Amino acid sequence: MKNFVRLLAFLAVVGWAGNASAVDWNWKGDIMYRYQVNDEEGVSHNRDYHLMRVRVGAFPWISEELSAGVELSTAGDKPVSRMQVLGDGFTSKSFNLNQAYIDFHPAAYGLDGKLNVVAGKRDVAQSIIRVNDLVWDNDLTLEGLTLQYGKKGKKQLAGINAVAGYYFIDEVNDSESDPFFWVSQLAFSGSSNDLSYLVGAGYYNFQNIGGKSVDGWAYNDGLYNNTGTDSMMTYDYDVLEVFANAGTEIAGSMPVKVYGQYAVNIADGIDDDTNAWLLGATIGKAKKTGQWELDANYCTIEKDAILGAFTDGTRYSGGTDGKGFEVGGKYMMAQNLTVALKYYNHEKGIDVEESDNRVDIWQGDMIVRF
Repeated sequence: MKNFVRLLAFLAVVGWAGNASAVDWNWKGDIMYRYQVNDEEGVSHNRDYHLMRVRVGAFPWISEELSAGVELSTAGDKPVSRMQVLGDGFTSKSFNLNQAYIDFHPAAYGLDGKLNVVAGKRDVAQSIIRVNDLVWDNDLTLEGLTLQYGKKGKKQLAGINAVAGYYFIDEVNDSESDPFFWVSQLAFSGSSNDLSYLVGAGYYNFQNIGGKSVDGWAYNDGLYNNTGTDSMMTYDYDVLEVFANAGTEIAGSMPVKVYGQYAVNIADGIDDDTNAWLLGATIGKAKKTGQWELDANYCTIEKDAILGAFTDGTRYSGGTDGKGFEVGGKYMMAQNLTVALKYYNHEKGIDVEESDNRVDIWQGDMIVRF
């Protein structure tokens, strides 16, 4: 019954019951089916299981200065995953609010829509500049206020790109020290001859984290390999990130891109295990039927380099304190139908010498977009 009420409310918000016929509703959605195998050192048996992710929403272009978005998605109790594990006796699966935001982009004063004022819950790659998942997982949707310049959706416009954001992690009624963080990013996107590039830096200033409990906001009250006791975090996290990518075409029409990220925790009171980096490359682009792409990267995240709760949820089985590589490929079998295969080979617990705690993960995906 709750899901039915949510669906009715969703349809009412996006205009099924309204008369705003002049609005371009821009409906989007996708369905992903995944088979995954986890092989972890020290565990008596492999885990293999099936999952699904469903997302559907409307992203209306209301006027030249105003747009919005409302999206529902499966899962919801884990901020870095919208995948729903199948099973549980064929019970119905949860469907929750994944995005809901207002985007005001004034055309006056010579801004020409390049400045965006965004309020609400929005996809992380559309909220801030994100090269890859070293700091932020792909499924994360940030909640708060964002000011952008030179950014359009997940893309950066040519020239200067800047982002400032305020995002609240949790709100506790009887507390004056709710956890939240500030984001400031500055980048430049350009091209020279056949080479396109992006280079920039970001600063993520987390507040009320060190010496505080993660109860209430971290999934399963976990520390995700950050230093702490029980559910109490030891350190603060003030993360400085440098990022870049560069792309060109080889053999006439084959796209190639290289990308990299480096992050360091510069908070007071912490000196060790504060660095993280990721370096990778992509060749090809599975945009049309018959096209393919390959991607590979290597990543190292020391124990307290970043906040573990929001980095990639699959690598090292989630969190920090690991190193290793991943390689994957995609192929577009038919219009709007893509198949993908990815392999993760990582080592957990690198703060301990000769830990040899390896994690191998295989993922096979089928994705339909509409």
